[in-house]
Amino acid sequence: MANNRNPPKTLLDELPAPLKNRYIVSLIVFLIWMTFIDTHNFFVQWRLQQTVDKLQEDMESYRGKVKDAELSRYDMEINREKFAREKYYMKKSNEDVFIVIKDGEQDD
Repeated sequence: MANNRNPPKTLLDELPAPLKNRYIVSLIVFLIWMTFIDTHNFFVQWRLQQTVDKLQEDMESYRGKVKDAELSRYDMEINREKFAREKYYMKKSNEDVFIVIKDGEQDD
């Protein structure tokens, strides 16, 4: 009859032994909180890490493009006449220029 008057005591007696330990219960609650509820939860951290990885890949790609642009600029500074003739079809006043385009090639 004493058990009928105190239902929480009855439920507590039916719990497995590990769930009666307050430290284990605290750990479980903490893990659930950090995994699903907190603003810095596991899923947010995972998405942020994916974003960081993508940005690092983009950074490496842009470094390669910058290096290519610097080489192109250096080549243009050294060979200005060649650059002007090939890219802008410039010519001297006493020259004739013939442009030959092979099949499958396109000019940029």
